Amino acid sequence: MTRTIAKLYFAPSTCARVTLTALEEIGQPFETRLVAFMAGEHRSEEYLAINPSGKVPALKTETGVLTQNGAILLYLAQTYPDAGLLPLSGDPHADASVVSALFRLSSDLHPLVTRFVIPGMILSDPAASPHVRMKAEEVLKLQLAPIAAQLATQDWMMGDRWSILDAYLAWIWFRITGAGFEPAIFPTIASHYDRANERPSAKAALLREARAQEELAARGLAFVPPNIKK
Repeated sequence: MTRTIAKLYFAPSTCARVTLTALEEIGQPFETRLVAFMAGEHRSEEYLAINPSGKVPALKTETGVLTQNGAILLYLAQTYPDAGLLPLSGDPHADASVVSALFRLSSDLHPLVTRFVIPGMILSDPAASPHVRMKAEEVLKLQLAPIAAQLATQDWMMGDRWSILDAYLAWIWFRITGAGFEPAIFPTIASHYDRANERPSAKAALLREARAQEELAARGLAFVPPNIKK
């Protein structure tokens, strides 16, 4: 039996795509376990024992389970430094700056994605959803503007070399533009998205997602988030 470095619990189109891309970038065998949200598998006792938050991704390693994209990506970057997932140097301040950029995506921008794409998850009142979405769009523009300016002078978020931050930004862009965010507002991010998706690891991750979507569709469990138009 082929030895695998980890097992990833994931669902297609979710932020687990970022960890999936990281694992593909590492280039060593790993397992995946599809979590069917429409079947309530993320709320099952079995999965809650793995991730009490009932979310994806979760990464089962030889030394235990990790949750939260930021923590998982940092672990993978430190465990497999040759993959170049993050430009970590060992200098405390420089590395903290890299982690800060990662947390900016996971803590500042990521929650806005949920509010923009699925505002009903924030407030149960359907009448309030358009307001939640509108405010999320407003803050998304504020948060994305400096990143767009940065990408006007460099190809990747950390400079001239790709990092897993670029996969995270690409996922964010995929989710919000798929839900009606106008891509023409930030053409440099739109160009970055195209570059990021040309990377072999990104293509491999998207292929795994496509197969997972096919499996869910065959089970009658495909989930397409509702888009709330302006």
